[in-house]
Amino acid sequence: MELNPSSDEALMLAFQQGEVAAFATLLERHRRPVFAFLLRQVGNRAAAEDLLQETFLRLVHHADSYRPEAKLTTWLYTIARNLCADHGRRNRLRLVTSLDQPLLRDGAADGPTLGDAQTNGAPDVERLAISRELGERLQRALEVMNPEQREVFLLREVSGLSFREIAEVVAAPENTVKSRMRYALEHLRGELEEYRDLAQALA
Repeated sequence: MELNPSSDEALMLAFQQGEVAAFATLLERHRRPVFAFLLRQVGNRAAAEDLLQETFLRLVHHADSYRPEAKLTTWLYTIARNLCADHGRRNRLRLVTSLDQPLLRDGAADGPTLGDAQTNGAPDVERLAISRELGERLQRALEVMNPEQREVFLLREVSGLSFREIAEVVAAPENTVKSRMRYALEHLRGELEEYRDLAQALA
């Protein structure tokens, strides 16, 4: 199978042959989306940074075992997912969404904060109160969401993986993954329904 030289798989094979620059490219390409996934799984920036470093360290340590038949993103997020599970066993899992946490932009957590996103002419105090209440409700909605559904939601919406890739990461049939995503969206829709009109009014 001939690989595109700039593909993740080709770069990983180049790294296996000792090309350090290939790994640097992979790190730059995937660091931000993997960090965004980790951050929303563990809810703590310092912990997410530690897990990000450990994810790529494991990628390096096990590079020789990689085969191009598997997509690198699948392999990478499987490592990240397993590290989150280990972290969850050591520490009680808690997702945190606040006004100070950046919103997603292109799958990375580098957008404006929830507070900054409210930019219309409504009074500042009103915007702040609504934003804080919405952020708290979103936090609770994520916290009480079924963990398997939350995981699929984050892999899809934060990391941008396809349903097929997610199915490989979580070791479940693709139809099961799609069902989990549907239930996750229904859960969030139900939890945040009352804020839809407010969001439209403040847009």
